Amino acid sequence: MDTNSQKEDRRIVLKLIAATRNRHKIHEIERILGPEFAVRDLSTHPEISTAQETGTSFAENATLKAICVSKQLPGFVIADDSGLEVDALDGAPGIYSARYAGENATDAANVDKLLTELSARNILRKRRLARFRCVIALAQKGKVLGTFEGVVEGEIVDLPRGTNGFGYDPVFKPTGFEQTFAEMSAQLKNKISHRAKAIAALREALREIEN
Repeated sequence: MDTNSQKEDRRIVLKLIAATRNRHKIHEIERILGPEFAVRDLSTHPEISTAQETGTSFAENATLKAICVSKQLPGFVIADDSGLEVDALDGAPGIYSARYAGENATDAANVDKLLTELSARNILRKRRLARFRCVIALAQKGKVLGTFEGVVEGEIVDLPRGTNGFGYDPVFKPTGFEQTFAEMSAQLKNKISHRAKAIAALREALREIEN
């Protein structure tokens, strides 16, 4: 093994399997966790089945997915469930964020429905308070080792802005910033996002496990 490979091995604290085939999510998880961790997703495991999101909360759905995959693959498995909660819509789209406009809905369709719902209710911008919530479950051999939550508060803007990110990023402006998530660099978003906060808590737990 060459010197560079040895250095790379020493940086890897723990190998993780992410219970997702969503490349957007896996890229964010990899960037936020950093080079100490080696993360792979299910794209190379077409035979692995994933759990249906039948839970009533982000934590329940993340737990279902983590348990399901950890029963089929060895090692530590992480599963993320996240979404947008809008106060004026009584917390919607919530756990249905990815399919707000219907099964297999595109990001654009979900955003369009969100803005249409707010417009139909004549919700002014100053009342469009919202938050992104993320829960990550960690499991091994069919047992949950912990769940980790991250929340970022903000508001929904009138029209989509920016081309970065995914999901509802173009219409979510976090508190204290003038940019939407989609207008921010990946570096900035990955410091303040709901997923970043959940992963920070996960990272600390993984380091304790490793030690």
